[in-house]
Amino acid sequence: MSFQAYLDNVEAKTGKTPQQFIDMARTKELTRHGDILDWLKTDYQLGTGHARAIAHVILHGPEFEVRHTTGPHRDASGVLELDGKRRPE
Repeated sequence: MSFQAYLDNVEAKTGKTPQQFIDMARTKELTRHGDILDWLKTDYQLGTGHARAIAHVILHGPEFEVRHTTGPHRDASGVLELDGKRRPE
């Protein structure tokens, strides 16, 4: 599963975009990785992998290092969509 797919799955499960999670974490003044994971797991019942994906964008923004260029974990670019899944036009 690609990094973007993790974020899209979180949105499908919670109804919240990555940007909304960023905004909520700022409001709650959550800045530590462990605190963010606890919040996401407790309040949104996210598993560790999905919570870590959201925690990454909360702490580091949309850019990341592309490590997989082939296979099911590949990402097209090193920039994530934070405003929600792309809808067909």
